[in-house]
Amino acid sequence: MSYFLAFCKSHRGLVFTQYQMLRAHGHLCDVSLVVDGHEFPAHKSLLACSSDYFRAMFKEYTRESKASVIHLKAISATGLQTILDFIYTSWLSLSMSTLEDTLEAASYLQVIDAMPLCSRFLINNCTLENCCFAANIALKYYLIDALEEAEKFIKNNLWELLKEDVEGTDLLELNVKTMINLIKSEDIPKVNEQYLLCFILKWLQYDRERLLHAKVLFENVRFGLLSLDTLRELYKQSEVPLTPSIKNLIIKAINYHSFPSKQPLLQDKYSTLRNQRGWIVLVGGTANGELVENVLGFDVYTHKWRMVTNLKVKVQHHCTCVIGNFLYVLGGEIPGSPKSDTSSTCFLATNMVYRFDPRFNQWIQVSPMLEKRAQFSCSVVDNHIFAIGGRGDEQTMHSSVEIYNISRDTWTRSKDMLCKIHGQASAVHNNIIYISGGKHDGQVNSSKDVYSFNKQNGQWNKQAPMTIARFGHQMATVKDGIFSFLGIYEPFSDIEIYDPMHNQWTRLRPMTFDRFCYGLVVVEQSVLLLGGKKWQDSQEVPTHNIVGYDTDNDCWEEICSLAFPFCDLKCEVLQLSNANELDDTEVKQCSPIK
Repeated sequence: MSYFLAFCKSHRGLVFTQYQMLRAHGHLCDVSLVVDGHEFPAHKSLLACSSDYFRAMFKEYTRESKASVIHLKAISATGLQTILDFIYTSWLSLSMSTLEDTLEAASYLQVIDAMPLCSRFLINNCTLENCCFAANIALKYYLIDALEEAEKFIKNNLWELLKEDVEGTDLLELNVKTMINLIKSEDIPKVNEQYLLCFILKWLQYDRERLLHAKVLFENVRFGLLSLDTLRELYKQSEVPLTPSIKNLIIKAINYHSFPSKQPLLQDKYSTLRNQRGWIVLVGGTANGELVENVLGFDVYTHKWRMVTNLKVKVQHHCTCVIGNFLYVLGGEIPGSPKSDTSSTCFLATNMVYRFDPRFNQWIQVSPMLEKRAQFSCSVVDNHIFAIGGRGDEQTMHSSVEIYNISRDTWTRSKDMLCKIHGQASAVHNNIIYISGGKHDGQVNSSKDVYSFNKQNGQWNKQAPMTIARFGHQMATVKDGIFSFLGIYEPFSDIEIYDPMHNQWTRLRPMTFDRFCYGLVVVEQSVLLLGGKKWQDSQEVPTHNIVGYDTDNDCWEEICSLAFPFCDLKCEVLQLSNANELDDTEVKQCSPIK
Protein backbone atom coordinates (compact mmCIF):
# COMPACT_ATOMS: atom_id res chain seq x y z
CA MET A 1 0.00 0.00 0.00
CA SER A 2 1.48 3.36 -1.05
CA TYR A 3 0.70 6.89 0.07
CA PHE A 4 1.58 10.45 -0.92
CA LEU A 5 2.54 13.24 1.54
CA ALA A 6 2.02 16.78 0.27
CA PHE A 7 2.66 20.18 1.82
CA CYS A 8 0.78 23.43 1.20
CA LYS A 9 2.87 26.53 1.80
CA SER A 10 -0.07 28.91 1.86
CA HIS A 11 -2.17 27.01 4.39
CA ARG A 12 -0.29 28.22 7.48
CA GLY A 13 -0.56 31.87 6.47
CA LEU A 14 -4.18 31.39 5.53
CA VAL A 15 -5.00 30.07 8.99
CA PHE A 16 -3.42 33.14 10.59
CA THR A 17 -5.35 35.39 8.21
CA GLN A 18 -8.61 33.73 9.07
CA TYR A 19 -7.90 33.95 12.81
CA GLN A 20 -7.27 37.69 12.39
CA MET A 21 -10.55 38.10 10.51
CA LEU A 22 -12.40 36.22 13.24
CA ARG A 23 -10.84 38.46 15.89
CA ALA A 24 -11.65 41.60 13.91
CA HIS A 25 -15.32 40.61 13.74
CA GLY A 26 -15.45 39.17 17.23
CA HIS A 27 -16.42 35.69 15.93
CA LEU A 28 -15.67 32.62 18.04
CA CYS A 29 -13.67 34.68 20.53
CA ASP A 30 -13.82 32.83 23.83
CA VAL A 31 -11.94 35.24 26.07
CA SER A 32 -11.61 38.98 26.59
CA LEU A 33 -8.36 40.40 27.92
CA VAL A 34 -8.90 43.61 29.87
CA VAL A 35 -6.11 46.16 30.52
CA ASP A 36 -6.69 49.66 31.92
CA GLY A 37 -10.37 49.50 30.94
CA HIS A 38 -9.58 48.43 27.37
CA GLU A 39 -11.05 45.12 26.22
CA PHE A 40 -9.33 42.85 23.68
CA PRO A 41 -11.29 39.81 22.37
CA ALA A 42 -9.14 36.79 21.53
CA HIS A 43 -9.06 33.03 21.03
CA LYS A 44 -7.69 30.94 23.89
CA SER A 45 -6.35 28.28 21.53
CA LEU A 46 -4.17 30.71 19.56
CA LEU A 47 -3.01 32.49 22.73
CA ALA A 48 -1.98 29.16 24.26
CA CYS A 49 -0.08 28.23 21.09
CA SER A 50 1.85 31.51 21.06
CA SER A 51 2.52 32.20 24.73
CA ASP A 52 3.86 30.04 27.54
CA TYR A 53 2.05 32.36 29.94
CA PHE A 54 -1.36 31.70 28.37
CA ARG A 55 -0.61 28.00 27.88
CA ALA A 56 -0.14 27.64 31.62
CA MET A 57 -3.14 29.90 32.35
CA PHE A 58 -5.55 27.86 30.24
CA LYS A 59 -4.77 24.45 31.68
CA GLU A 60 -7.90 22.44 32.39
CA TYR A 61 -7.58 22.70 36.14
CA THR A 62 -7.17 26.51 36.31
CA ARG A 63 -9.90 28.97 37.09
CA GLU A 64 -8.91 31.13 34.10
CA SER A 65 -9.49 28.25 31.67
CA LYS A 66 -13.21 28.63 32.24
CA ALA A 67 -13.26 32.43 32.55
CA SER A 68 -14.47 34.57 29.69
CA VAL A 69 -12.86 37.79 30.99
CA ILE A 70 -9.29 38.05 32.27
CA HIS A 71 -7.82 41.20 33.77
CA LEU A 72 -4.11 41.81 33.18
CA LYS A 73 -2.55 44.43 35.45
CA ALA A 74 1.19 44.19 34.84
CA ILE A 75 1.21 45.45 31.24
CA SER A 76 -0.17 48.39 29.28
CA ALA A 77 -2.94 48.43 26.72
CA THR A 78 -0.47 49.60 24.06
CA GLY A 79 1.88 46.69 24.78
CA LEU A 80 -0.92 44.11 24.76
CA GLN A 81 -2.36 45.47 21.49
CA THR A 82 1.06 45.19 19.80
CA ILE A 83 1.70 41.66 21.06
CA LEU A 84 -1.80 40.45 20.11
CA ASP A 85 -1.25 41.83 16.61
CA PHE A 86 2.02 39.90 16.47
CA ILE A 87 0.37 36.68 17.69
CA TYR A 88 -2.34 36.93 15.02
CA THR A 89 -0.25 38.22 12.08
CA SER A 90 3.47 37.53 12.83
CA TRP A 91 4.04 41.25 12.22
CA LEU A 92 5.45 43.33 15.07
CA SER A 93 4.89 47.08 14.91
CA LEU A 94 7.73 48.88 16.69
CA SER A 95 8.72 52.44 17.48
CA MET A 96 10.93 53.94 20.15
CA SER A 97 7.88 55.42 21.87
CA THR A 98 6.11 52.05 22.20
CA LEU A 99 9.13 49.76 22.48
CA GLU A 100 9.20 49.54 26.27
CA ASP A 101 5.47 48.72 26.42
CA THR A 102 5.98 46.05 23.76
CA LEU A 103 8.94 44.48 25.55
CA GLU A 104 7.09 44.59 28.86
CA ALA A 105 4.13 42.74 27.35
CA ALA A 106 6.27 40.26 25.39
CA SER A 107 8.33 39.46 28.48
CA TYR A 108 5.39 39.20 30.87
CA LEU A 109 3.28 37.09 28.50
CA GLN A 110 6.33 35.05 27.48
CA VAL A 111 5.92 35.63 23.76
CA ILE A 112 9.55 34.71 23.19
CA ASP A 113 9.59 35.15 19.40
CA ALA A 114 8.98 38.90 19.75
CA MET A 115 12.10 39.54 21.84
CA PRO A 116 14.75 39.08 19.08
CA LEU A 117 12.74 41.39 16.81
CA CYS A 118 12.82 44.08 19.49
CA SER A 119 16.55 43.52 19.92
CA ARG A 120 17.18 43.92 16.19
CA PHE A 121 15.05 47.07 16.14
CA LEU A 122 17.17 48.59 18.92
CA ILE A 123 20.40 47.73 17.14
CA ASN A 124 19.25 49.21 13.82
CA ASN A 125 17.81 52.39 15.30
CA CYS A 126 20.41 53.43 17.86
CA THR A 127 21.14 57.17 17.62
CA LEU A 128 22.71 59.91 19.72
CA GLU A 129 19.26 60.80 21.01
CA ASN A 130 18.21 57.33 22.14
CA CYS A 131 21.42 55.32 22.74
CA CYS A 132 21.25 55.61 26.53
CA PHE A 133 17.59 54.59 26.50
CA ALA A 134 18.51 51.66 24.24
CA ALA A 135 21.20 50.47 26.65
CA ASN A 136 18.87 50.72 29.64
CA ILE A 137 16.03 48.86 27.90
CA ALA A 138 18.37 46.20 26.54
CA LEU A 139 19.73 45.54 30.03
CA LYS A 140 16.28 45.53 31.66
CA TYR A 141 14.98 42.88 29.27
CA TYR A 142 18.24 41.00 28.87
CA LEU A 143 18.72 41.72 25.16
CA ILE A 144 22.41 40.83 25.12
CA ASP A 145 23.18 41.69 21.49
CA ALA A 146 21.33 45.01 21.69
CA LEU A 147 23.09 45.90 24.95
CA GLU A 148 26.49 45.17 23.44
CA GLU A 149 25.77 47.30 20.38
CA ALA A 150 24.31 50.16 22.41
CA GLU A 151 27.33 50.22 24.72
CA LYS A 152 29.65 50.21 21.71
CA PHE A 153 27.68 53.09 20.18
CA ILE A 154 27.81 55.11 23.41
CA LYS A 155 31.55 54.50 23.78
CA ASN A 156 32.33 55.52 20.19
CA ASN A 157 30.11 58.60 20.36
CA LEU A 158 30.66 59.70 23.94
CA TRP A 159 32.72 62.65 22.70
CA GLU A 160 29.63 63.86 20.83
CA LEU A 161 27.31 63.23 23.78
CA LEU A 162 29.61 65.16 26.12
CA LYS A 163 29.51 68.20 23.86
CA GLU A 164 26.16 68.98 25.37
CA ASP A 165 25.64 69.76 29.03
CA VAL A 166 25.56 66.32 30.66
CA GLU A 167 22.71 67.40 32.92
CA GLY A 168 20.54 68.03 29.88
CA THR A 169 21.08 64.59 28.31
CA ASP A 170 20.06 61.00 29.01
CA LEU A 171 23.63 60.19 30.04
CA LEU A 172 22.76 60.69 33.69
CA GLU A 173 20.04 58.02 33.31
CA LEU A 174 22.58 55.45 32.12
CA ASN A 175 22.41 52.14 33.96
CA VAL A 176 25.17 51.04 36.35
CA LYS A 177 26.43 48.10 34.28
CA THR A 178 26.85 50.15 31.11
CA MET A 179 28.48 52.99 33.04
CA ILE A 180 31.05 50.64 34.59
CA ASN A 181 31.77 48.96 31.23
CA LEU A 182 32.22 52.37 29.66
CA ILE A 183 34.71 53.64 32.23
CA LYS A 184 36.63 50.35 32.09
CA SER A 185 37.08 50.66 28.34
CA GLU A 186 40.58 51.03 26.89
CA ASP A 187 39.07 52.61 23.81
CA ILE A 188 37.00 55.79 24.21
CA PRO A 189 37.71 57.93 21.14
CA LYS A 190 38.43 61.65 21.48
CA VAL A 191 37.42 61.92 25.14
CA ASN A 192 39.69 63.83 27.50
CA GLU A 193 40.05 62.16 30.90
CA GLN A 194 39.08 65.45 32.53
CA TYR A 195 35.65 65.38 30.88
CA LEU A 196 35.27 61.72 31.75
CA LEU A 197 35.89 62.45 35.43
CA CYS A 198 33.36 65.31 35.36
CA PHE A 199 30.80 62.95 33.82
CA ILE A 200 31.44 60.32 36.52
CA LEU A 201 30.97 62.83 39.32
CA LYS A 202 27.69 64.13 37.90
CA TRP A 203 26.43 60.59 37.26
CA LEU A 204 27.16 59.56 40.85
CA GLN A 205 25.49 62.64 42.32
CA TYR A 206 22.39 62.24 40.14
CA ASP A 207 21.28 59.32 42.32
CA ARG A 208 22.91 59.01 45.73
CA GLU A 209 22.35 55.25 45.72
CA ARG A 210 24.95 55.07 42.97
CA LEU A 211 27.67 56.06 45.44
CA LEU A 212 27.93 52.33 46.18
CA HIS A 213 29.60 52.03 42.79
CA ALA A 214 31.99 54.97 43.20
CA LYS A 215 34.96 52.77 44.07
CA VAL A 216 34.82 50.59 40.95
CA LEU A 217 34.38 53.67 38.74
CA PHE A 218 37.27 55.61 40.28
CA GLU A 219 39.52 52.55 40.08
CA ASN A 220 39.25 52.87 36.31
CA VAL A 221 39.92 56.61 36.06
CA ARG A 222 43.35 57.40 34.55
CA PHE A 223 44.44 59.78 37.32
CA GLY A 224 47.83 60.33 35.71
CA LEU A 225 46.05 61.95 32.76
CA LEU A 226 44.40 64.56 34.99
CA SER A 227 45.98 67.91 35.75
CA LEU A 228 47.54 68.60 39.14
CA ASP A 229 44.84 71.16 40.00
CA THR A 230 42.07 68.69 39.13
CA LEU A 231 43.62 66.00 41.31
CA ARG A 232 43.86 68.34 44.29
CA GLU A 233 40.26 69.50 43.87
CA LEU A 234 39.06 65.91 43.59
CA TYR A 235 40.91 64.94 46.75
CA LYS A 236 39.39 67.83 48.73
CA GLN A 237 35.78 67.60 47.44
CA SER A 238 33.16 66.09 49.74
CA GLU A 239 30.17 65.55 47.45
CA VAL A 240 31.39 62.07 46.48
CA PRO A 241 33.06 60.17 49.36
CA LEU A 242 36.38 58.57 48.42
CA THR A 243 37.67 55.32 49.88
CA PRO A 244 41.22 55.18 51.27
CA SER A 245 42.37 53.14 48.25
CA ILE A 246 41.06 55.77 45.83
CA LYS A 247 42.71 58.56 47.84
CA ASN A 248 45.97 56.63 47.59
CA LEU A 249 45.61 56.52 43.80
CA ILE A 250 45.06 60.28 43.72
CA ILE A 251 48.10 60.89 45.95
CA LYS A 252 50.16 58.64 43.67
CA ALA A 253 49.06 60.70 40.67
CA ILE A 254 49.90 63.95 42.48
CA ASN A 255 53.39 62.57 43.17
CA TYR A 256 53.62 61.57 39.50
CA HIS A 257 53.11 65.21 38.52
CA SER A 258 55.43 66.48 41.25
CA PHE A 259 58.49 64.83 39.65
CA PRO A 260 58.11 65.48 35.92
CA SER A 261 61.58 64.28 34.96
CA LYS A 262 60.85 60.84 36.45
CA GLN A 263 57.54 60.36 34.66
CA PRO A 264 58.86 58.07 31.87
CA LEU A 265 59.88 55.57 34.58
CA LEU A 266 56.55 55.77 36.42
CA GLN A 267 54.23 54.62 33.66
CA ASP A 268 51.31 52.35 34.50
CA LYS A 269 47.64 51.90 33.64
CA TYR A 270 46.74 55.23 35.28
CA SER A 271 49.01 57.27 32.99
CA THR A 272 48.28 55.38 29.76
CA LEU A 273 46.21 57.08 27.09
CA ARG A 274 42.92 55.47 26.14
CA ASN A 275 42.38 54.61 22.50
CA GLN A 276 46.07 55.00 21.77
CA ARG A 277 47.63 53.85 18.54
CA GLY A 278 51.18 53.84 17.26
CA TRP A 279 51.97 56.76 14.95
CA ILE A 280 55.23 57.46 13.15
CA VAL A 281 56.22 60.99 14.15
CA LEU A 282 58.42 63.03 11.82
CA VAL A 283 60.69 65.30 13.84
CA GLY A 284 62.85 68.19 12.69
CA GLY A 285 64.99 68.39 9.57
CA THR A 286 64.20 70.44 6.48
CA ALA A 287 61.49 70.74 3.84
CA ASN A 288 62.05 72.77 0.67
CA GLY A 289 65.26 74.05 2.15
CA GLU A 290 63.66 75.44 5.33
CA LEU A 291 63.86 74.02 8.83
CA VAL A 292 60.69 72.22 9.92
CA GLU A 293 58.78 73.26 13.03
CA ASN A 294 55.64 71.10 12.86
CA VAL A 295 55.82 67.51 14.07
CA LEU A 296 53.49 65.38 11.96
CA GLY A 297 52.19 61.90 12.66
CA PHE A 298 51.74 59.21 10.00
CA ASP A 299 49.68 56.04 10.37
CA VAL A 300 51.34 53.43 8.18
CA TYR A 301 48.24 51.21 8.15
CA THR A 302 45.66 53.80 7.06
CA HIS A 303 48.04 56.32 5.42
CA LYS A 304 46.41 59.06 7.49
CA TRP A 305 48.23 62.12 8.77
CA ARG A 306 47.76 64.26 11.84
CA MET A 307 49.32 67.32 13.40
CA VAL A 308 51.06 66.28 16.64
CA THR A 309 52.87 69.33 18.04
CA ASN A 310 55.37 72.08 17.27
CA LEU A 311 59.04 71.82 18.13
CA LYS A 312 60.41 74.18 20.77
CA VAL A 313 63.29 74.97 18.41
CA LYS A 314 63.87 74.29 14.73
CA VAL A 315 66.68 71.78 14.48
CA GLN A 316 68.69 69.54 12.16
CA HIS A 317 71.37 66.87 12.63
CA HIS A 318 69.72 66.05 15.96
CA CYS A 319 68.80 62.78 17.68
CA THR A 320 65.51 61.44 19.02
CA CYS A 321 64.40 58.56 21.22
CA VAL A 322 61.28 57.39 23.06
CA ILE A 323 61.13 56.19 26.68
CA GLY A 324 57.84 55.47 28.45
CA ASN A 325 56.03 56.95 25.45
CA PHE A 326 57.79 60.30 25.96
CA LEU A 327 59.63 61.76 22.97
CA TYR A 328 63.12 63.16 23.59
CA VAL A 329 64.78 65.53 21.11
CA LEU A 330 68.50 65.94 21.76
CA GLY A 331 71.11 68.35 20.48
CA GLY A 332 71.56 69.05 16.79
CA GLU A 333 72.04 72.36 15.03
CA ILE A 334 69.79 75.37 15.48
CA PRO A 335 69.79 78.67 13.54
CA GLY A 336 72.12 81.32 14.92
CA SER A 337 72.82 84.93 14.00
CA PRO A 338 73.97 85.37 10.37
CA LYS A 339 77.66 85.98 9.91
CA SER A 340 78.58 89.56 9.21
CA ASP A 341 80.10 88.82 5.79
CA THR A 342 77.13 86.85 4.46
CA SER A 343 73.35 86.79 4.64
CA SER A 344 73.23 83.00 4.94
CA THR A 345 72.02 81.52 8.19
CA CYS A 346 74.63 80.36 10.66
CA PHE A 347 73.90 77.04 12.40
CA LEU A 348 75.15 76.35 15.90
CA ALA A 349 75.44 73.04 17.69
CA THR A 350 73.37 72.81 20.85
CA ASN A 351 73.29 70.68 23.97
CA MET A 352 69.61 71.33 24.70
CA VAL A 353 67.29 68.38 25.40
CA TYR A 354 63.50 68.68 25.13
CA ARG A 355 60.89 66.12 26.10
CA PHE A 356 57.37 65.88 24.67
CA ASP A 357 54.48 64.32 26.60
CA PRO A 358 51.62 63.27 24.24
CA ARG A 359 49.27 62.87 27.23
CA PHE A 360 49.14 66.63 27.79
CA ASN A 361 50.61 67.78 24.45
CA GLN A 362 53.34 69.44 26.51
CA TRP A 363 57.07 70.07 26.09
CA ILE A 364 59.52 70.53 28.91
CA GLN A 365 63.24 71.20 28.82
CA VAL A 366 65.24 68.68 30.82
CA SER A 367 68.90 68.96 31.83
CA PRO A 368 71.15 69.78 28.85
CA MET A 369 73.93 67.49 27.70
CA LEU A 370 77.42 68.20 28.92
CA GLU A 371 78.63 68.75 25.34
CA LYS A 372 77.10 70.48 22.35
CA ARG A 373 76.51 67.79 19.75
CA ALA A 374 75.35 67.53 16.14
CA GLN A 375 75.60 64.54 13.77
CA PHE A 376 76.01 62.31 16.80
CA SER A 377 74.21 59.15 17.85
CA CYS A 378 72.02 58.32 20.80
CA SER A 379 70.88 54.96 22.13
CA VAL A 380 68.66 53.80 24.99
CA VAL A 381 69.80 51.01 27.32
CA ASP A 382 67.98 50.18 30.56
CA ASN A 383 66.07 53.49 30.36
CA HIS A 384 69.32 55.44 30.17
CA ILE A 385 70.08 57.66 27.16
CA PHE A 386 73.62 57.47 25.74
CA ALA A 387 74.85 60.44 23.67
CA ILE A 388 77.91 59.44 21.67
CA GLY A 389 80.43 61.42 19.60
CA GLY A 390 79.34 64.03 17.10
CA ARG A 391 80.38 67.56 16.18
CA GLY A 392 80.52 70.61 18.38
CA ASP A 393 80.94 74.22 17.33
CA GLU A 394 83.75 75.18 14.94
CA GLN A 395 83.65 71.63 13.50
CA THR A 396 85.28 70.12 16.60
CA MET A 397 84.67 66.41 16.99
CA HIS A 398 83.92 64.40 20.12
CA SER A 399 84.96 60.99 21.33
CA SER A 400 83.09 61.62 24.56
CA VAL A 401 80.10 59.62 25.76
CA GLU A 402 77.57 60.82 28.30
CA ILE A 403 74.60 59.13 29.96
CA TYR A 404 71.29 60.68 30.97
CA ASN A 405 69.79 59.39 34.21
CA ILE A 406 66.03 60.00 33.99
CA SER A 407 65.27 59.60 37.68
CA ARG A 408 67.92 62.19 38.63
CA ASP A 409 67.63 64.39 35.52
CA THR A 410 71.42 64.47 35.23
CA TRP A 411 74.07 63.74 32.61
CA THR A 412 77.30 62.01 33.59
CA ARG A 413 80.35 61.08 31.57
CA SER A 414 81.01 57.50 30.54
CA LYS A 415 84.08 55.91 28.96
CA ASP A 416 85.13 57.74 25.79
CA MET A 417 85.06 56.06 22.41
CA LEU A 418 88.29 54.83 20.95
CA CYS A 419 88.33 57.74 18.47
CA LYS A 420 86.69 61.09 17.73
CA ILE A 421 83.81 60.54 15.36
CA HIS A 422 80.71 62.14 13.79
CA GLY A 423 78.09 61.06 11.24
CA GLN A 424 78.03 57.54 12.65
CA ALA A 425 74.97 55.30 13.10
CA SER A 426 74.00 53.33 16.18
CA ALA A 427 71.71 50.48 17.21
CA VAL A 428 71.13 48.40 20.34
CA HIS A 429 71.01 44.62 20.51
CA ASN A 430 70.70 42.73 23.79
CA ASN A 431 71.52 45.93 25.71
CA ILE A 432 74.81 46.36 23.82
CA ILE A 433 75.32 49.53 21.78
CA TYR A 434 76.80 49.15 18.29
CA ILE A 435 78.36 52.13 16.48
CA SER A 436 79.26 51.96 12.80
CA GLY A 437 80.82 54.15 10.11
CA GLY A 438 81.02 57.92 10.30
CA LYS A 439 84.15 60.00 9.85
CA HIS A 440 87.03 59.98 12.28
CA ASP A 441 88.93 63.07 13.34
CA GLY A 442 91.49 64.02 10.69
CA GLN A 443 90.07 61.64 8.06
CA VAL A 444 88.30 62.74 4.89
CA ASN A 445 86.88 59.38 3.90
CA SER A 446 84.04 57.50 5.57
CA SER A 447 84.81 54.58 7.83
CA LYS A 448 83.81 50.90 7.85
CA ASP A 449 84.69 50.49 11.52
CA VAL A 450 82.21 49.03 14.02
CA TYR A 451 82.46 49.39 17.80
CA SER A 452 80.37 47.96 20.60
CA PHE A 453 79.81 49.22 24.13
CA ASN A 454 78.65 47.08 27.03
CA LYS A 455 77.07 49.13 29.81
CA GLN A 456 77.77 46.39 32.33
CA ASN A 457 81.56 46.53 32.06
CA GLY A 458 81.80 50.05 30.58
CA GLN A 459 84.16 48.94 27.81
CA TRP A 460 84.38 49.71 24.09
CA ASN A 461 85.37 46.88 21.76
CA LYS A 462 86.13 46.86 18.05
CA GLN A 463 84.01 44.45 15.97
CA ALA A 464 84.12 43.16 12.41
CA PRO A 465 83.94 46.13 9.99
CA MET A 466 81.12 46.71 7.52
CA THR A 467 81.74 45.72 3.92
CA ILE A 468 81.02 49.31 2.83
CA ALA A 469 82.31 52.56 4.29
CA ARG A 470 79.33 54.68 5.32
CA PHE A 471 78.67 58.20 6.62
CA GLY A 472 75.32 59.73 7.59
CA HIS A 473 73.71 56.31 7.32
CA GLN A 474 71.29 54.58 9.70
CA MET A 475 71.04 51.22 11.44
CA ALA A 476 68.07 49.28 12.76
CA THR A 477 67.75 46.21 14.97
CA VAL A 478 65.16 43.66 13.90
CA LYS A 479 65.00 40.35 15.77
CA ASP A 480 68.61 39.09 16.06
CA GLY A 481 70.13 41.16 13.27
CA ILE A 482 71.35 44.74 12.86
CA PHE A 483 70.68 46.22 9.43
CA SER A 484 72.84 48.98 7.98
CA PHE A 485 71.26 51.22 5.33
CA LEU A 486 72.50 53.86 2.92
CA GLY A 487 74.51 56.92 3.85
CA ILE A 488 75.71 60.00 1.99
CA TYR A 489 77.91 59.78 -1.12
CA GLU A 490 77.62 56.00 -1.45
CA PRO A 491 78.09 54.87 -5.06
CA PHE A 492 75.84 51.82 -4.68
CA SER A 493 72.54 51.03 -2.96
CA ASP A 494 73.72 47.96 -1.07
CA ILE A 495 72.52 47.21 2.43
CA GLU A 496 73.94 44.69 4.86
CA ILE A 497 73.10 42.86 8.06
CA TYR A 498 75.29 42.22 11.09
CA ASP A 499 75.05 39.04 13.14
CA PRO A 500 76.22 39.96 16.67
CA MET A 501 76.42 36.29 17.64
CA HIS A 502 79.02 35.48 14.96
CA ASN A 503 80.44 39.00 14.52
CA GLN A 504 79.77 38.83 10.80
CA TRP A 505 78.34 41.12 8.09
CA THR A 506 76.33 39.85 5.11
CA ARG A 507 75.22 41.84 2.08
CA LEU A 508 71.54 41.83 1.18
CA ARG A 509 69.43 42.84 -1.80
CA PRO A 510 70.26 46.42 -2.84
CA MET A 511 67.70 49.16 -2.33
CA THR A 512 65.66 49.93 -5.42
CA PHE A 513 65.05 53.43 -4.04
CA ASP A 514 68.42 55.15 -3.55
CA ARG A 515 68.41 57.92 -0.97
CA PHE A 516 70.19 59.58 1.95
CA CYS A 517 69.25 62.01 4.77
CA TYR A 518 66.02 60.03 5.27
CA GLY A 519 64.06 59.18 8.39
CA LEU A 520 64.06 55.57 9.55
CA VAL A 521 61.75 53.65 11.87
CA VAL A 522 60.99 49.99 12.61
CA VAL A 523 57.33 48.91 12.52
CA GLU A 524 56.82 45.27 13.50
CA GLN A 525 59.33 43.38 11.30
CA SER A 526 59.62 46.02 8.59
CA VAL A 527 61.97 48.99 8.29
CA LEU A 528 60.46 52.17 6.85
CA LEU A 529 62.49 54.90 5.16
CA LEU A 530 60.74 58.27 4.92
CA GLY A 531 61.71 61.09 2.60
CA GLY A 532 65.33 62.08 2.16
CA LYS A 533 67.32 63.00 -0.94
CA LYS A 534 68.81 61.22 -3.94
CA TRP A 535 71.35 62.07 -6.62
CA GLN A 536 69.93 62.98 -10.02
CA ASP A 537 72.02 64.59 -12.78
CA SER A 538 74.69 65.46 -10.20
CA GLN A 539 72.07 67.28 -8.12
CA GLU A 540 70.63 66.55 -4.69
CA VAL A 541 66.93 66.01 -5.34
CA PRO A 542 64.39 65.57 -2.51
CA THR A 543 62.33 62.37 -2.51
CA HIS A 544 58.64 62.33 -1.71
CA ASN A 545 57.97 58.68 -1.01
CA ILE A 546 57.93 56.28 1.92
CA VAL A 547 59.44 52.86 1.22
CA GLY A 548 59.41 49.72 3.33
CA TYR A 549 61.91 46.89 3.67
CA ASP A 550 60.56 43.45 4.58
CA THR A 551 63.34 41.96 6.70
CA ASP A 552 61.86 38.45 6.54
CA ASN A 553 61.75 38.30 2.73
CA ASP A 554 64.59 40.73 1.88
CA CYS A 555 62.42 42.83 -0.43
CA TRP A 556 61.43 46.46 -0.90
CA GLU A 557 58.12 48.13 -1.69
CA GLU A 558 56.87 51.67 -2.09
CA ILE A 559 54.19 52.44 0.49
CA CYS A 560 52.95 55.92 -0.37
CA SER A 561 54.07 59.46 -1.07
CA LEU A 562 54.70 62.30 1.36
CA ALA A 563 52.68 65.46 0.94
CA PHE A 564 55.95 67.40 0.72
CA PRO A 565 59.65 66.43 0.78
CA PHE A 566 61.31 65.91 4.15
CA CYS A 567 65.08 65.67 4.59
CA ASP A 568 67.41 65.20 7.58
CA LEU A 569 64.43 64.22 9.71
CA LYS A 570 64.26 61.78 12.60
CA CYS A 571 61.40 59.33 13.09
CA GLU A 572 60.03 57.50 16.12
CA VAL A 573 56.91 55.48 16.90
CA LEU A 574 54.81 57.28 19.51
CA GLN A 575 51.53 56.11 21.01
CA LEU A 576 48.98 58.87 20.47
CA SER A 577 45.35 59.08 21.44
CA ASN A 578 42.63 59.10 18.83
CA ALA A 579 42.29 62.39 16.95
CA ASN A 580 41.06 63.61 13.62
CA GLU A 581 43.36 62.39 10.88
CA LEU A 582 44.29 64.63 7.98
CA ASP A 583 44.08 63.93 4.28
CA ASP A 584 46.86 65.00 1.89
CA THR A 585 45.22 68.37 1.22
CA GLU A 586 45.04 69.16 4.93
CA VAL A 587 48.64 68.02 5.39
CA LYS A 588 49.74 70.51 2.74
CA GLN A 589 47.76 73.22 4.52
CA CYS A 590 49.56 72.12 7.70
CA SER A 591 52.90 72.76 6.02
CA PRO A 592 55.90 72.28 8.33
CA ILE A 593 57.45 75.46 7.02
CA LYS A 594 56.76 78.44 9.22
